[in-house]
Amino acid sequence: MFDDGMVRRVDLEPELDGEVFEPLKDPGFFAQVHIEGGTIAWPNGADLATEFLYEAGELISPPAN
Repeated sequence: MFDDGMVRRVDLEPELDGEVFEPLKDPGFFAQVHIEGGTIAWPNGADLATEFLYEAGELISPPAN
């Protein structure tokens, strides 16, 4: 859920290329995701910008009124 109340689902599989993102293909490592600096991050320093996640995400639920 984003600050505006939108719930979005993001398919990250196409983004998991390169040295930093390759470890995220392992479900056990991917599960170590945490919030850092207002976005999602992993212990190896991989992170994804909130703006990217918002734009790439498929709308699941609009904000509640």
